[in-house]
Amino acid sequence: MKMVGVAACTAGIAHTYIAREKLLKSARLRGHEITCETQGNIGIEDELNPRDIEEADVVILAVDVAINKMERFDGKKIIKVDTSTLIRNPIGFIQKVEKVIDR
Repeated sequence: MKMVGVAACTAGIAHTYIAREKLLKSARLRGHEITCETQGNIGIEDELNPRDIEEADVVILAVDVAINKMERFDGKKIIKVDTSTLIRNPIGFIQKVEKVIDR
């Protein structure tokens, strides 16, 4: 499955980057292709490529705050999770995503 993600926490520091790494690692361990950007105090880092968004089966928003450029995801399947939940059980979260998308 192809996935794209955005990670953003209230402070835009620790949880943002931890959530991004957990999301990338767990999705890849489960055999998925994934790219993920972060949004925080310094703006957008590793901004998602429009082609990756277009080809994605799902958009994962690991966010605790509103994010910029949501219109990029219009028409896409979006699954939202708070950063703490993702950080606590990233593999379990990816397994839930798999079940929802495989329907």
